[in-house]
Amino acid sequence: MVIKSIIIAIIYWLAWSRIGYTFSMILRQPLTLAVPLGLLMGDVRTAIIIGASLEMIYMGIVPAGNNIPSDEGLAACIAIPIAIQMKMNPQMAVSLAVPVGMLGVLIDNVRRTVNATWVHMADKYAEEANTSKIMKCATIYPLLLQLPLRGIPVFLASLYGPTGVQAFMKVIPEWFTHGLTVAGGIMPALGFALTINVIGKRNLLPYFFVGFFLVQYSKISVIGAAIFGICAAFIHIQFQPNKGGTEA
Repeated sequence: MVIKSIIIAIIYWLAWSRIGYTFSMILRQPLTLAVPLGLLMGDVRTAIIIGASLEMIYMGIVPAGNNIPSDEGLAACIAIPIAIQMKMNPQMAVSLAVPVGMLGVLIDNVRRTVNATWVHMADKYAEEANTSKIMKCATIYPLLLQLPLRGIPVFLASLYGPTGVQAFMKVIPEWFTHGLTVAGGIMPALGFALTINVIGKRNLLPYFFVGFFLVQYSKISVIGAAIFGICAAFIHIQFQPNKGGTEA
């Protein structure tokens, strides 16, 4: 089981690696992770059933300000192997996954805090015009940090089972979890501030208010709002004057 626990930890690390960003959201979904985890544990059918049950929980979660309210990837990588190993039913697996997903939020807040170190290093290298080290601060260093930060909890949880998970969560001091919860609560406000800073141009603000009140009063789904947003962006670009010829 040691080898399997290591592989599960690597799967979780790769799911959160965000390499290329293109499929990062898809890779950490429970239903996506259920396939490799099921193949590893020798029961793909049960893994997909549990993954689908977990997917129903996390399907409607929106990371406001890029602050995750729960870590669906961690929940899947711990709950699915343990459920298959202990022959749990999907309902028991879900009850195990929910608190584990909240633990993933604490891990992610630690990652964000430590990642600030690479930002300051990148500022220093920017003054030296050292682009190669800036790239390392943006990619390699954060990726290497995530390997022990995300891999060790999954490895230990997969190795020791539900008892180990409960014991680990009891060991975490309350002041530590409370501090990270407060820090995590600031993240949505920071994310919204960054978003408004980007779209806070006078000609784009009407789109912001239209989208906000459309979602609030029409109760439209996230997918529907995204479709309207894409159409509005396309129309906005099409009606922009072509300045290329004038500048030439």
